[in-house]
Amino acid sequence: MLIGRKRMSWKEGCILLTAAMMVCLAGCKSCGDFAVGDYSAGQEFEAVTEKASLFSKDKNETSAEQKVSAENEMKRTESSSEQESYFEAHFIDVGQADAALVLCDGEAMLIDGGNAADSDLIYSYLRYRSLNHLRYIVCTHAEEDHVGGLAGALNYAAADTVFCPVTSANGRAFGSFRNYLEKQGLSITVPSAGDVFMLGSAEVQVLGPINMDSSEPNNTSIVLRVVYGETSFLFTGDAEKEEEEDIIAAGYTLDSDVLKVGHHGGASSTTELFLQSVRPLYAVVSVGAGNPYGHPARETLSRLSDAGVKLYRTDMQGDIICTSDGKSLQFSAERNADADTMEFAAEEPSQEEIAKTNAALDSADYVLNKNTKVFHYLSCSSVKQMNDKNKVYYTGTRDEVIELGYNPCGKCHP
Repeated sequence: MLIGRKRMSWKEGCILLTAAMMVCLAGCKSCGDFAVGDYSAGQEFEAVTEKASLFSKDKNETSAEQKVSAENEMKRTESSSEQESYFEAHFIDVGQADAALVLCDGEAMLIDGGNAADSDLIYSYLRYRSLNHLRYIVCTHAEEDHVGGLAGALNYAAADTVFCPVTSANGRAFGSFRNYLEKQGLSITVPSAGDVFMLGSAEVQVLGPINMDSSEPNNTSIVLRVVYGETSFLFTGDAEKEEEEDIIAAGYTLDSDVLKVGHHGGASSTTELFLQSVRPLYAVVSVGAGNPYGHPARETLSRLSDAGVKLYRTDMQGDIICTSDGKSLQFSAERNADADTMEFAAEEPSQEEIAKTNAALDSADYVLNKNTKVFHYLSCSSVKQMNDKNKVYYTGTRDEVIELGYNPCGKCHP
């Protein structure tokens, strides 16, 4: 080996080469590269493989934990959703009138609104509960003691759908109702028997009216059956015997836990046959204290008592609220929870009042229906079907009656 011009011996060259190799190896180790004596190639592969296996295992365990967590969260959400479901039926004390509020899962349905004088009460009832949106408004029929206070509801709350058996009717109360509908750009939907719609998770079915040709507005009342879970409610408006029989004949399911008694407990409603079909456990009468119609009638109370029905009354107990969990029912009353509701509280007509009525009959020329604004001869068959509270016996000429705003009956042609 030559270095410069001097020839190096073989032995000196080997020593120098060995020293150079040692310096190179030392430099590689200091740089973190693979060094002789530290690891073999097989050991390094096994180490890398073990790390990859551990990473894969960690990843799989994390994925499984995330899946279990997601499933638990879903179960908690479903459980929370079930807990949030609720149902309440409010029977609002509006005196000698009807108003009920049904709440289910954040949605609301108002069934009737009492008299026009109850508009402020209905407005306040909704406002107190912050119910500024009504999924449905139901005017069971166009008489003032049902449609009157709906103007108050529409003055506070926006509505989606409004049901009524007619789209027009005489009277200031119905006119006000229509005006407030127009302000919201709403129109009346006339439902048909058999229609079904949902209120939250509750199912609502329209059972009546069946016959819209009835001369008695009470018998054109919208009748609703509401089912929530295993519990059920029947709202009958002012339906009387005629409509009750029509609904039974139509074959609809009537069996209900709670019955809103028809026509304020009048004797012409809640017949024995109807009660046998409904088989209620509870009933609510919306009625005014000391009303002049003798409501609830002694006969109706007797039928309810014979059927073993637990009765609640707004005249004695104020607002009545029924709560359902889908399986059982609980009632709360504003006052007098333990009142004897089967007591006949209304005064019967005195002999003097009966004599005055008979005298009016003897001298009357016509019978006026102050609700429909139609007048009849006393012998007209429609008079027998007329609600007593709408009858006015009039003595005078035909022209005088017409001047009062009444139209002649199409049957008897007075």
